[in-house]
Amino acid sequence: MASSKPVEAAVVAVAAPGPGSGVGGGGGASGPSPGGLPRWQVALAVGAPLLLGAGAMYLWSRQRKRREAGGRGDASGLKRNNERKTPEGRASPALGSGLPEASGAHLELNSLDRAQAAKNKGNKYFKAGKYDQAIQCYTEAISLCPTEKNVDLSTFYQNRAAAFEQLQKWKEVAQDCTKAVELNPKYVKALFRRAKAHEKLDNKKECLEDVTAVCILEGFQNQQSMLLADKVLKLLGKEKAKEKYKNREPLMPSPQFIKSYFSSFTDDIISQPMLKGEKSDEDKDKEGEALEVKENSGYLKAKQYMEEENYDKIISECSKEIDTQGKYMAEALLLRATFYLLIGNANAAKPDLDKVISLKEANVKLRANALIKRGSMYMQQQQPLLSTQDFNMAADIDPQNADVYHHRGQLKILLDQVEEAVADFDECIRLRPESALAQAQKCFALYRQAYTGNNSSQIQAAMKGFEEVIKKFPKCAEGYALYAQALTDQQQFGKADEMYDKCIDLEPDNATTYVHKGLLQLQWKQDLDKGLELISKAIEIDNKCDFAYETMGTIEVQRGNMEKAIDMFNKAINLAKSEMEMAHLYSLCDAAHAQTEVAKKYGLKPPTL
Repeated sequence: MASSKPVEAAVVAVAAPGPGSGVGGGGGASGPSPGGLPRWQVALAVGAPLLLGAGAMYLWSRQRKRREAGGRGDASGLKRNNERKTPEGRASPALGSGLPEASGAHLELNSLDRAQAAKNKGNKYFKAGKYDQAIQCYTEAISLCPTEKNVDLSTFYQNRAAAFEQLQKWKEVAQDCTKAVELNPKYVKALFRRAKAHEKLDNKKECLEDVTAVCILEGFQNQQSMLLADKVLKLLGKEKAKEKYKNREPLMPSPQFIKSYFSSFTDDIISQPMLKGEKSDEDKDKEGEALEVKENSGYLKAKQYMEEENYDKIISECSKEIDTQGKYMAEALLLRATFYLLIGNANAAKPDLDKVISLKEANVKLRANALIKRGSMYMQQQQPLLSTQDFNMAADIDPQNADVYHHRGQLKILLDQVEEAVADFDECIRLRPESALAQAQKCFALYRQAYTGNNSSQIQAAMKGFEEVIKKFPKCAEGYALYAQALTDQQQFGKADEMYDKCIDLEPDNATTYVHKGLLQLQWKQDLDKGLELISKAIEIDNKCDFAYETMGTIEVQRGNMEKAIDMFNKAINLAKSEMEMAHLYSLCDAAHAQTEVAKKYGLKPPTL
């Protein structure tokens, strides 16, 4: 698991600062966000200015926020309102008071009174579970109601839709709700009932538009509609990502991303510089003869391309070594699999990894590394049991391999097994005391445990631990980045900003840090221009930084620039490195599309930055 992969975002209300942007990798507060809101809601906007934050243990942050979004309804302050099953009484607003001035008005009142009486009779049938009779009464009310009484008429249609719903006649539900909404465009009950009918009819786009309108009208305070929106966005995202990812063109990440990925391994043979014995035949030391050996080995040629950062040629050179069953076939299989993973082709990577793992005669470190990478792949595919099995097998076959414990520690954090994660980081540190990354991530794991448990003494101990790490390892950018996340949680914004500056000094080409620093400006100073300037700088440094495009898109939604936001999300989609990540990005993009349609149809638009 590369620790520098950004993927999650969290919500921080600037207007009422609470614990702010925290962990992990692309995400803002990885501690509880105000309301535990799903990320599609960020794209829909919720009134107070929102922003994203980010960090380093990215997958943990994403998974944690999704769990919080789905499982903390009571704590989030969202209403658990009724199921909207019951029919309505007299329409609101009520009729005006006073006597009619003419006989025509008197007849009109009589017609409306008769319609109300039919509706009331229908309500009694409805409550008794006699839905067919209720439908007949509501139909009578519709026929009796004066056509200019829009609000009353919309109520009768909505009540009849409620009865059809009980009979699971979804087409009729949608039709009657459409009539109700035409008469009363901001009729929440009718919009939500139609959204549910569209869900049953598998009309996901229409369902999303209706439930988006409901969420905006309710100010994002109703859990039932929020959960439906989250559900349909995930379904739409998965559908679109499945098709898009299957037909996508492989895309090599930026050199900075690739180098960051390999830097998370210390016992990885394939990522080590070429040895003297590889550069020349062990029995020959003439330069010309060495060149001949290189040219005859696809794997060694691939390694040379790695050193030159000519990454696009690596897979083809490894294939040459594999096809000829050369001396370095196991290494070539692992290197090819690694680059398949980097370009997002897990299906091609898995057979290569399987083969390396099964090669009993291969170097044990190659097999352990293959298990780490396959285990990380399984975790990305949300198969934690298979992932755990691979990491445990790696520890069994190569118990002195520090990488196993480092990456398994990250897995344990994803699984909320913090104590086990800390134990793995400790073992990694025992094997490699100079492992700054493991020490920084151990501190962060302890901090998150203390923060989510609201243990102030443990929080202070963890903060002290960060100070010790950056003092001991002043050139570890990750230590400063993780410390910045913790400082932001504690609203020590000025010091967090200093930590990000140190990251930039150490890694000036790390685009992700600029995004984090930009988001901090938004939360700390509400300085939108400076925040966007820094995020734009990230894109300038690395035009393949999907996290920067995603963040920019979310901010543009908040500014009301839907067209720009959708463009940013689409750019991030094209750079997504996994189907799961692509599905998430499609959800954000679809949320922005839905808001655009709702604005056109109903004139509904949340407040913007």
